[in-house]
Amino acid sequence: MNIVCLDMEGVLVPEIWIAFAEVTGIPELKKTTRDEPDYDKLMEYRINILKEHGLGLKEIQETIDKIDPLPGAKEFLDQLREITQVIILSDTFEQFATPLMRKLGWPTIMCNTLEVGEDGTILKHKMRVEKSKLSTVKALQSIGYETIASGDSFNDLGMIQASKAGFLFRSTEQIKKDFPQYPAFEEYDDLLEAIKGVL
Repeated sequence: MNIVCLDMEGVLVPEIWIAFAEVTGIPELKKTTRDEPDYDKLMEYRINILKEHGLGLKEIQETIDKIDPLPGAKEFLDQLREITQVIILSDTFEQFATPLMRKLGWPTIMCNTLEVGEDGTILKHKMRVEKSKLSTVKALQSIGYETIASGDSFNDLGMIQASKAGFLFRSTEQIKKDFPQYPAFEEYDDLLEAIKGVL
């Protein structure tokens, strides 16, 4: 039994924090897991910036409502789900992901959650489990699945390395250079063919 594990932001939808940085005009919020491998450190940094500017969940959700999946992402996902099981493994949060999952046809997603104050202030982030993508892949393997993984950032490398096949998708030049053993693709059709080749 195979199961494909896909990252969400940068692979299927635009980066939420980059979109929010552009809407708010706060360039510091453009930093993502492509820039900072330590996700806890990155989230603490983001939450502090939000507090400084008096921004909360409502403002981020308003931006997310205007975000559409990347061109071709839903079609790619639909085609992939016709031939194998697919789970989206993301370090995003339930409060961010729901409108995007609706636009993608409600695929299965495993992500994290936010602790939000009554006034909408984001107090802290709660990871589902440590190293959530890698831990989930290992858990799937422990119940008899062979995993195939694809992502674009530092926090995807664990699940890619632990899987029977792994692919970089629209990744940075630095990550591609540092991990040349993983085929890197820019187009959904090429990624789909690569996945079909290992199913």
